[in-house]
Amino acid sequence: MSNPPASSSPSRVTFAYLTHRNLGTVKKLNSVLFPIKYSDKFYQDIIAPEVEDFCQLIYYNDVPVGNICCRLENKDLYLMTMGVLAPYRSKQLGSQALKLVIKAAASHSKPKIRRIYLHVQVSNTDAKRFYERHGFKEVGIKEDYYKKIMPRDAWILERIIESEDKQNQGTPQS
Repeated sequence: MSNPPASSSPSRVTFAYLTHRNLGTVKKLNSVLFPIKYSDKFYQDIIAPEVEDFCQLIYYNDVPVGNICCRLENKDLYLMTMGVLAPYRSKQLGSQALKLVIKAAASHSKPKIRRIYLHVQVSNTDAKRFYERHGFKEVGIKEDYYKKIMPRDAWILERIIESEDKQNQGTPQS
């Protein structure tokens, strides 16, 4: 009996905390995904224990294809970067990563996170629509946010975080 062709097997999406061991992978992904170079401090900050639930590598069939990185700012969570390699987009990977972070934010208690916010370059309407589909709303424009890329302005998007209890109240129990 032979194995079925690989294309008929279900795809597997997994996530991994960021560590010193996989930081090189994150750097390589970021060099492809984003038009700017991140500092060594950025990379040290994303492996800090307090953000491990909010900074994840995204794997598709055991291949690293993207990441999401946030930082805590008092009672806010700032989504610094999120990206998926072009051939793996439209497979719900970004959506799954974002939902994972939103769920982690809702269950975080020290401190209680009240919102997630981020900046999106004003020319990136696809990204803006993506976040709006996930409950984010435009709350302003930050002029001259980007220093080395054009256009320089960014939309500020935010999503208010409800606690896990409130999220579950609206869900029918099975």
